[in-house]
Amino acid sequence: MADGENGNFWLGVVVGWVIMVIVDLFVPVLGPLAGGFAAGYIARGGAWNGGKAGALAGILGAVIIAILVLIGATALMGGVGFLAGFFVGGLLVVGVFLYLGILAFIGGAIAGAMRA
Repeated sequence: MADGENGNFWLGVVVGWVIMVIVDLFVPVLGPLAGGFAAGYIARGGAWNGGKAGALAGILGAVIIAILVLIGATALMGGVGFLAGFFVGGLLVVGVFLYLGILAFIGGAIAGAMRA
């Protein structure tokens, strides 16, 4: 099933990200799994499509964290903070993706396989 066939793919990504953020505040490892599961369940389309929705929810979370670091560093330290925030934000995208993206992919793949 293609990404846009049922119109639920991007809705699943956004809902998965929101659930990931909320649950991650209370139970860190469960957050990405629950968010990925929700994304995969809403996105449908089998394990692969569910996994993609979960992974994209994790990437969305990583990018938003990087943007917040960039804004905060710039606000506190000006131009030097922007450069530092850009570097640290880039590293965070990679590191946080490995944490959020992979766990969310697993949760999405499980839900996608169950919903197929």
